[in-house]
Amino acid sequence: MLPDEPPQPSASVAAPAALVEAAPAAERPERLNRSAVLWVALAIFAQESVWNFYDAQVPAQLRQFVSSATVIGLIMGLDTGLGVIVQPWTGLISDRLARSRTGRWPIVVAGACVAAVPFALIPWATGLPMLMLCIFAFGLTANSFKGVTETLVSDYVAPQQRGRAQGFIKAGVSLTIIVSALISLLVVDHSLKAAFAIPPVLMVVMVALSYCFLGRRHPTALRREDTGTRTGTDTDTDTDQADPLSSPWAVLKDLVREPSRARLLLMAGIFCFAGMWAALRSLTTPYGTEVLGMTRGAAGGIALPGAIAFLVCVVPLAYLSHRLGELRMIRYGIALFVAGLLVGFAEPTPAFTAASVAIASIGYAVFSVNGLVALWGLAPNNRVLGAYTGLYTVASASGMALGPALLGATVDLTGWRYMFLNAAVLGAVTFAVFTLVARRAGRPLAAAS
Repeated sequence: MLPDEPPQPSASVAAPAALVEAAPAAERPERLNRSAVLWVALAIFAQESVWNFYDAQVPAQLRQFVSSATVIGLIMGLDTGLGVIVQPWTGLISDRLARSRTGRWPIVVAGACVAAVPFALIPWATGLPMLMLCIFAFGLTANSFKGVTETLVSDYVAPQQRGRAQGFIKAGVSLTIIVSALISLLVVDHSLKAAFAIPPVLMVVMVALSYCFLGRRHPTALRREDTGTRTGTDTDTDTDQADPLSSPWAVLKDLVREPSRARLLLMAGIFCFAGMWAALRSLTTPYGTEVLGMTRGAAGGIALPGAIAFLVCVVPLAYLSHRLGELRMIRYGIALFVAGLLVGFAEPTPAFTAASVAIASIGYAVFSVNGLVALWGLAPNNRVLGAYTGLYTVASASGMALGPALLGATVDLTGWRYMFLNAAVLGAVTFAVFTLVARRAGRPLAAAS
């Protein structure tokens, strides 16, 4: 018995909350559809290959026209901030398309083809206005399909297996960091225009391959069977609940009015951690040139050891999260993230900085596997998973929009030498937020039991 037991939550809240905290459920009868996971991972790999190179090299491109780290951070947050506006709408549209013959694929394929153009034009910009136009156009189009691609997991993988599926998918995503770092090391210093052309070509080709093998070979019957598995006898209830949540405003109102506030608190934690990760990614390359005396290409390659560490650890972390629970593992990940930053501050050398980023990347891997799955588990029904992916993006994109600017402001105050220490302090605040999230999210489960 709890001394102050909260009011009994509704079934639509208590049951999903159990999915978050009680990851090691007794029965896991569904087998992981490895073929579907492979092709979903390829589609996500396609888009992330562009985003990772964007985060590594666009700040350095902006430094040709802007000297303030704060302004660079604000501009880097602009593209992700567009996701706050775009992705809830495209997510809701994709939820409707998911029940059609084509599925969500038209948004993904069309978005990839359009977003490739402004990205490839970035190094051709000869002035700040032209560069800002390319950044804005890419951010708008790339955000239109980013969350939709991630929601493909929910169409082809049963909820009991989504955490494990995310582990394999994030392992594929870590390869994009390796690809980005290798392009920085091998191509940037020789031909910047060629370097910016490689990621969008990879994106278009791989999205096309994923569509050919997954969109056509996995029919809608598979998705409907999976939907039935997700909900059991509650499928009719989901249908009844679909209409009240027919717009992003209705979904947002339901989020705010949920009694335990577990979903809202989880989004706050996502906001904080995503912001710190985006800040580290956006400012590490300038840190390498300013503090470590590295060339732009070499500084962009600092992320390579972190990508390898992410790749090696992400799948085992997904299986461990399946046993220990998503929120508990996220807190462990934040603690490791902060520890890695302190290593980088203690010894400002290329080797220690690379080790620091590697340790922090393992901490972030824990969050990347569990964050979206935890929010899906709290969704009121299975017909709004695309919209909830959009809400996840609202939280993470808002953090990514403000995180680089916030860390950049601390750099302007203290100097580049203290960037890792400043990030560690902000990471400690993030740990405190997730501690509160874990406590509040656990209350509905306690009450339900």
